[in-house]
Amino acid sequence: MATDAASDPRLTSLPQLVLELRDLVLAYLRQETVEPLKSLGRYVAFGIGGALLLGTGVLLLAVGLLRLLQTETGSTFQGDWSWAPYAIVVVTLGLGAAVTWRASGAQKRD
Repeated sequence: MATDAASDPRLTSLPQLVLELRDLVLAYLRQETVEPLKSLGRYVAFGIGGALLLGTGVLLLAVGLLRLLQTETGSTFQGDWSWAPYAIVVVTLGLGAAVTWRASGAQKRD
């Protein structure tokens, strides 16, 4: 009864074992590094895209609030009070940032 090298692991040649080890190590590295980096890249891309869209939306809302205060309040913010709409918008943005910061901190603690 003859045995061949494919069916008996003891008869596998050393160069064949080295090639199999190299293939196994490369497959493992690819699985543990390349695949997670690809998914991380998608996560970062969506995060940056969302941040840009959210930032644009907040900026447009701030400009809209400023224009609302300047045009719809009549003569309230005219003359010496022309700076007040800008201050109101800055304070509003600061409060929004503080609420967001606080909410993200509470989320990390949970």
